[in-house]
Amino acid sequence: MVSIDSELVSAVIPTHHRPDLVLKAVLSALHQSHALIEVIVVIDGEDEATEMLLAGMGDARLRVISLAVNVGGSEARNIGVRNAQGEWIAFLDDDDEWLPQKIVLQLEAARASEAVFPVVSSSLTVKTPALDFIGARRPYEAGKPLSEHLFCRSDFADGAYAMQTSTLFMRREMMLAIPFRSGLKRHQDWDWLLRASQHPGVGFQMIAEPLTIFRVEDGRASVGRAIDWEFSLQWAREMRQYFTPRAYSFFVATECMSRAAKSKAGRAAYARLAWEFLARGAPTVRSLSWLLAFTCVPRSMRRRGRNLFRKFKAKHKKPLWETRRISTKQSRAAAAIPDTLN
Repeated sequence: MVSIDSELVSAVIPTHHRPDLVLKAVLSALHQSHALIEVIVVIDGEDEATEMLLAGMGDARLRVISLAVNVGGSEARNIGVRNAQGEWIAFLDDDDEWLPQKIVLQLEAARASEAVFPVVSSSLTVKTPALDFIGARRPYEAGKPLSEHLFCRSDFADGAYAMQTSTLFMRREMMLAIPFRSGLKRHQDWDWLLRASQHPGVGFQMIAEPLTIFRVEDGRASVGRAIDWEFSLQWAREMRQYFTPRAYSFFVATECMSRAAKSKAGRAAYARLAWEFLARGAPTVRSLSWLLAFTCVPRSMRRRGRNLFRKFKAKHKKPLWETRRISTKQSRAAAAIPDTLN
């Protein structure tokens, strides 16, 4: 069997007008403990500042593709995949970062998988101004509908972090067969995951250890934090065949209703979403509690309660990966992580 040390991995990073952030992302990819890596940054439209910054890095493993016009995150990733030379693809958003052992652990898991097309994800560390916590704590259960893993939250500390884009690792061959859907302004990762789950030979895995840093900071512009609830509902209706009824109710409660509450959409919107939740899904006590929380509890109170619950869980529950033996090579790589990643 070919050693994993000889397998080229292509990291694809789309970006636009965020030079300081993308620099941290690029450095985290270049400082992986898996040495054979190329980093492809796709600059999505005119962005002279980012071009100049990356041009001065002087690392042969870095390739920059500058697009004349903005094509959106989905197509920017697809362009990166088509230009990649590695057998394996790993995606990284420009405001996220990887820990040094991410690629080697995911490559090991993918090579050990019995699936023809393994898709390997991991937990992540969510960094907010208030606290840091582990996202996507719930393990992936083989054979369970993927929509339920993505959307059926297990407790109040849970969130929309399962299989986030910057955690995904798969074969390039698979990405060429199932590209991201162009034109989506949100839910790009979920859209791809749900479609990929129906592809023959695909198998999902999740590493419990958080290997990605996901930053939620100071209210800067973010597609994922947009509050257009009608877009989310329309997308869910289009993708209804990929949802179980239970997962559909959870999505309406946690994604659509939360966005409607943030935008102060009003009673008509709440009534419409409540009907969608009840008539098109399969409500449970847990999903109903989420729906009521978003409609009846003030946002500031929800945030404080959720943060307190996360702090309590972090203090009283020891993560499984802390008992995992880390190799000497990985330990050295972790110690050598540059200051820009801290």
